Amino acid sequence: MDVHGRDLRYFVALAEELSFTRAAERLFISQPALSKQIRMLEKQVGAELFHRDRRVVRLTVVGEALLPHARTMLAAWQAAEAAVEEVRDAERHALVIGMSTSPGRGLLPALRTRLLSRHPEARPVLRQVNWADPSAGLADGTSDVAFVWLPLPGGDRYRYAVVAHEPLLVALPYGHPLAARAAADSEGAVDFTDLLDEPFLALPPEAGPLRDYWLALDARGGRAPRIGAVVASAEEAHEAVANGQGVVLLASGNASLVARDEVIAVPVRGAAPSQLAVAARRDDERPLVVAYLAAAAKLGAGAL
Repeated sequence: MDVHGRDLRYFVALAEELSFTRAAERLFISQPALSKQIRMLEKQVGAELFHRDRRVVRLTVVGEALLPHARTMLAAWQAAEAAVEEVRDAERHALVIGMSTSPGRGLLPALRTRLLSRHPEARPVLRQVNWADPSAGLADGTSDVAFVWLPLPGGDRYRYAVVAHEPLLVALPYGHPLAARAAADSEGAVDFTDLLDEPFLALPPEAGPLRDYWLALDARGGRAPRIGAVVASAEEAHEAVANGQGVVLLASGNASLVARDEVIAVPVRGAAPSQLAVAARRDDERPLVVAYLAAAAKLGAGAL
């Protein structure tokens, strides 16, 4: 039998009301339409489900046998509908926020507060992404918005709001000669030219222009960098610096992620400051995405 859920609803309503008039009213259909559907169901079942006369409607033995199963099937389908709606509702209200490292700087709670003030139903979900993806999940659609460092490869595909402009530091192992030079400097800093012969930690090649930025190619006067190791996370960068594999440039707000235990960070003169932005795909106009970007733009403007 290929019985529709509608037919079972009609059958259960009639079995409970034992009146075509009352059951039709309950179902918001006409009595002739209900009678037609019950006859079609009986044809599919191959037996009468109701005894009918002018005064009384009663279940047959077959109808009595079918009723508990029909109720169970309808209840199961209602539970399935509720589960699907719950997931759809969660998807509508979820906002996946990609990041390669924790943005810190109080940005997440500030943006969450601004988002929820406009969209109380929103459910922000954080997603950590390997440094090999400079878009932090935007490129493959696994993030809705993302904290990214500029320059962003394929920038014409995205729109963004800058939320932090920060000077660069260099992470060095304790005991490195440049650490002593920085300590003796009036500003506690080193010149980028002092780093030209140092092995540098590099992002994976897939990071494209962002890899070039963190190697400070623009400040090298055409000299190719020495690559000491390739790192894909803050933890890998910390371990590589501590092990003497190379030095690495950092935004000042991210220093604590790498400069700890056996690693220190000192300011660098002669390198362009970093820019942290919140980005989204240019064609994504969903309300939560637009609201998060707007909140980021206001927050970034206030920080300037």
